[in-house]
Amino acid sequence: MILPIGDDNRDRRITPWLNYGLIAVNILVFIAFQRFGENHRFTYSYSTVPAEIVSGEDIVTEDLAVRDPVSGSTFLVPGLGPTPLSVYITLLTSMFMHGGIAHLLGNMLFLFIFGDNLEDRLGRIRYLLFYLACGVLASLAHVYSTLFFGGNMYIPSLGASGAISGVLGGYLVLFPRRKVHVIFLRFLMRMPAIAAIGIWFLFQLISGVGLLGAGSQTGGVAYAAHIGGFLFGCLLILLFSIGTQRADIRSPPYRC
Repeated sequence: MILPIGDDNRDRRITPWLNYGLIAVNILVFIAFQRFGENHRFTYSYSTVPAEIVSGEDIVTEDLAVRDPVSGSTFLVPGLGPTPLSVYITLLTSMFMHGGIAHLLGNMLFLFIFGDNLEDRLGRIRYLLFYLACGVLASLAHVYSTLFFGGNMYIPSLGASGAISGVLGGYLVLFPRRKVHVIFLRFLMRMPAIAAIGIWFLFQLISGVGLLGAGSQTGGVAYAAHIGGFLFGCLLILLFSIGTQRADIRSPPYRC
């Protein structure tokens, strides 16, 4: 696994207020609306449910009491809640919710490191539209891969991972040589973005392809959304970056 901790921002021209705003909204939703993941009614009403997206109909289910065969204890699995307005709104709302603190912090770290450069290149409006488009398309990739591979259509999905995967795809296309500081194999390294993001995407492929037969979601990770978001990001950035091209910075040569 590879963990980025920073990148080269020497040529950044603006303060990335929009990117900071996206991070703030994600944190605010998790704290104020999801109540640190304890507000199951809100979470299960605004997450993306593949069956709802395919049918276009709101699906409400009862809570289910499940008994752990090992401990013998019984716990409650929340049912799907009613979604105000159209169920398709969940394609947007789900990308601002998270399944836990680790899920939130991991996503926000990636967004903080890579999103500012795209906002600087695209401008705030284009970057926002790019981010939202990648998130929606990533969710659709998860929905239809679940349908195609016969997965459980009633398991809701949530998180900013699809949109952020699109950000990584856009970053790779625009800044392939930019140096990224990462922790890889327990070592602190400095490598070009094409290598750092390439290793990340390879991990998604290896993990995701092996799980596609299970509906692309096993262990709580929707890899189809990661893969789809990344590929859509690589393609959409070619459209959103028209008229914004600048030469990518190169790191100065080492001095002996």
